[in-house]
Amino acid sequence: MGPLLVVLLLALLLFGIGFAVKVLWWIALVVLVVWLLGFLVRPRSGAGRGRWYRW
Repeated sequence: MGPLLVVLLLALLLFGIGFAVKVLWWIALVVLVVWLLGFLVRPRSGAGRGRWYRW
């Protein structure tokens, strides 16, 4: 019973890690798209230095 429980726990842990990594890849992709759009769509006002972020 013990080894079966360990195998099931390991499978559940690996499934959880795989799901979290997939979600993190999608979040990274969205952040990359927003970052690239920020360079393409710059503010046209004369007050700014052409950067859409503060830092």
